[in-house]
Amino acid sequence: MRPGDVDEGPYARAGGRLPGDPVPDPGLGDAPAPVPPAGGRRRRRLRRGGRTTLVRLLPVLLIVVGATYDLLTPRYFTAGPLYTAAPLTAAPLYSRRGTVLTGAVTVAVVIGLQVGLGVAHEVDSITELVTIAVVAVLAVFVNSLVRRNDARLASAREIAEAAQRAVLPEPAERLGGFEIAACYEAAQADAFIGGDLYAVQDSPRGVRMIVGDVRGKGMGAVAAVAVVIGAFREAAEQESTLEAVAQRLERALAREGTRREGLDAFEGFTTAVLVELPHGDGVVRVVNRGHPPPLLCYADGSLRTLSSRDVALPLGMGELGVWPDRAEETPFPGGATLLLYTDGVTEARDARGEFYDPVARLGGRRFRRPGDLLDVLAADVRRHSGGGMADDMALLAVRRPGHDGHER
Repeated sequence: MRPGDVDEGPYARAGGRLPGDPVPDPGLGDAPAPVPPAGGRRRRRLRRGGRTTLVRLLPVLLIVVGATYDLLTPRYFTAGPLYTAAPLTAAPLYSRRGTVLTGAVTVAVVIGLQVGLGVAHEVDSITELVTIAVVAVLAVFVNSLVRRNDARLASAREIAEAAQRAVLPEPAERLGGFEIAACYEAAQADAFIGGDLYAVQDSPRGVRMIVGDVRGKGMGAVAAVAVVIGAFREAAEQESTLEAVAQRLERALAREGTRREGLDAFEGFTTAVLVELPHGDGVVRVVNRGHPPPLLCYADGSLRTLSSRDVALPLGMGELGVWPDRAEETPFPGGATLLLYTDGVTEARDARGEFYDPVARLGGRRFRRPGDLLDVLAADVRRHSGGGMADDMALLAVRRPGHDGHER
């Protein structure tokens, strides 16, 4: 097989076209992808500025609609529910001052309408005014509780961000002569770290990297991520071969398993793909432990799936059998980009239940920088799944600068 060819297999054809053919998709045009500000690739959120503005205007709209209703309807109709909703809606949206102001404006509008309509002396009007005033006071208390909870949440987020930076530090944009970009997106809203992992380490034998997915969720998975990354960084620096790095990780997870309880003590494992880029050799070596295979994206837009010839078990399952790790070597020409990803990409489904196929979606695309590739891929996965990803997604892209063409 030539470097520019796509492996035959489950990705051989998608919708009657070869994966290397351009995919007609409005979100995957030929124009270069926009580059977000520095530090913005790790975790992106879709911005809905227009919708947010409309929500913040809701208390004002309730007051205006209520006043209009009272003016245009007979006197025995009342817009009391709209007036009581206005300060309650302002409580989680505005500051304390804004909430107090909204309540005061609401009471003032009601008094003005009652006086103007000549019904201020009636029992129903007085009851309505007292009810609105009480609700406005309660809204101030609700606002205080919301602000207190927001402060606690902000503190928790700062701690989570610090933990993420410690466990999954952003790799250098350039390392060992290679251009590098990484991205992590959690499937759960407002989550920062989970069971997916990546790490890049320069060593005397080349740039070594890992992308993996720990079984499970929660703090147990995060603890396993820390173990794998810590063991990888030490092994990548000390071991002479990529196979030895994989065996070092196997032993580290075996030790970790003895400290776990319950089901995790027997079924804990980590799928991972380990990569080595020797300095100046123009090749890539891969050891795959039950993980989605990397993609080699050439400068002309063609792709190659770096599938392993020998199937290997995930890390942490060595007790089930012994399969010697074998690093498989592939030419890595200048201008090509190596893409590593977790199954959060391939398990993303659309409304019809179809899985995302990165080969079919990225075939024919050209990317000048690895960050551009990650931007397009992450956005396309979100679009494919309708924003409801079922699993976390970790992406790592490495580009080898040089001649933009294939090595035959």
